[in-house]
Amino acid sequence: MIRIAALGGPYANPFALRAVLDDAEARGCERIFCLGDLGGFGADCDGIWPLLTDRGVQCIAGNYDVAIARGDADCGCGYADERDNHYAQLIYDRTLVSTSPTFAAWMRDLPLEHRETIGGVDVHMVHGSPLAINDFVWESMSDDELRMRVVLSGADVLLCTHTGMPWQRRVDGTLVVNVGAVGRPANDGRTDAWYAVLEFDGDHASAELVPVAYDWRAQARSMREAGLPEVFVETIETGWWTTCLEIVPPRERARGRFHVYREALPSGFAQDGLGWSDVAARPDDARPVVSLFGTAAFPARLWLYTNFHCNLACRYCVVASSPRADPRSLGLGRVCALVDEAVRNGFEEVYLTGGEPFIERDIVAMLLYASERLPTVVLTNAMLFVGRRGRELQRLAGRDGLTIQTSLDGARAATHDAWRGTGSFERALDGIGVARELGLPLRVAMTQTPENAGEVDELRQLLADVGVVGEAFAVRPLVGRGFASAQDGALAVSDAVVAPELTVTADGVHWHPIGGDLGASPDLLVALGDVSLAEGKRLVVERFLKLRQADGSLPAAFRCAV
Repeated sequence: MIRIAALGGPYANPFALRAVLDDAEARGCERIFCLGDLGGFGADCDGIWPLLTDRGVQCIAGNYDVAIARGDADCGCGYADERDNHYAQLIYDRTLVSTSPTFAAWMRDLPLEHRETIGGVDVHMVHGSPLAINDFVWESMSDDELRMRVVLSGADVLLCTHTGMPWQRRVDGTLVVNVGAVGRPANDGRTDAWYAVLEFDGDHASAELVPVAYDWRAQARSMREAGLPEVFVETIETGWWTTCLEIVPPRERARGRFHVYREALPSGFAQDGLGWSDVAARPDDARPVVSLFGTAAFPARLWLYTNFHCNLACRYCVVASSPRADPRSLGLGRVCALVDEAVRNGFEEVYLTGGEPFIERDIVAMLLYASERLPTVVLTNAMLFVGRRGRELQRLAGRDGLTIQTSLDGARAATHDAWRGTGSFERALDGIGVARELGLPLRVAMTQTPENAGEVDELRQLLADVGVVGEAFAVRPLVGRGFASAQDGALAVSDAVVAPELTVTADGVHWHPIGGDLGASPDLLVALGDVSLAEGKRLVVERFLKLRQADGSLPAAFRCAV
């Protein structure tokens, strides 16, 4: 059995490098290889050199080392976005002037790759890939993309780094290992350094990716003392990347805390009356990057479809609810668990919708539980606030943090009832009166139809008479989903033009509440089954970034919540 260590990107972090070398020796690694990028990011590039030479580490050059040795104008990292290049240039300029000429000269003699047979295994070590020294080999690459690099190498084991994120996979019998980086965290919220330990038993090779704790506080202190920008220090202290994000593919980037540069986010949305968002802009904390979640691009609003059956069969219902619909109820236990999960995951409000939520026997218990923990809105046609349900509703009287939202689709019964059923207008007004008597905040939305286009001002006055004023009343467009999928004039929507609002149903997780029905909107499904909210958020961010990369634009926000 032969055991070796392979590491990448010391990045001028002697504290991490020392810890990794100690760990490799303690694990019985007979030889240690470094795949390049000795400087950059940290403050003490020269501090790397004696650790490498004294421990007999065999090195190849990374793009950074080639650039420093030649005195190039930039690092040659391979970034395409100007913001990524801006931060790369900041740290490269500092490294170039602070690296000693003797160390730079030593780097000049480093080979660009290393290949040898270890045991009975052909091992090829490169910095980026066999294609280029600055080629980014990501875990999310397809087998076909990796195969192109594997074929060019022809080795049994291909070792690389450059991306700073460790992973391994076999492609057509070749073991591909990205050994990660020592001097910079892996954008996983851990402060550890990463490297790979490889074992060779005859003609078989295996790899273990190893995290190593080190004195990151000392590294952060040295960077501050050297006057490096705080944005770099924060990554060392938190394990989350705060620069050079645009090069990272959606799958890897969605796992991180930050997703886009702040300046890339819109301040609001406007698109032919569709665009709308009430999400306040995040305060500027001087950090150049932000998380998508909690911004206008991905509001921290959770939607829960308590059920899908309904006492009405509205002609425009986007989720095709009706008395005959499969109930697909979440149930009290699941709703309570989701609310608790929402609190832990940073959601700021929760919306309960359906179907008609007040068909659910436990809806009041759900609302009590939710509104004790988060601002809560329940969407209802307000027609069932009678009998047992009316008595149950009294438990919500004066409830802080709870809002009743209903719909009126015209100022007259004939206009409203044409889409929602005979008698529904008067019963909805009665329900609004009940909620008002109980002291529950009210909001009303009107869905635009050919019949009600001229009644907006009249309806606004009608609602003002019962205390629904200002932003508590909204008009939203008719959407071509569900029962209205073939309706003339209905708005065509997709995930490419609608900003996400995480939605949970008994079927799974969806992009937006207008796509909550699996049958009517399979394209807006994010994942089937009982998916955690954390995973749902990650999947939405990944999908958002893929959509955004298609043309560089951001989706608009659909006015569903009033």
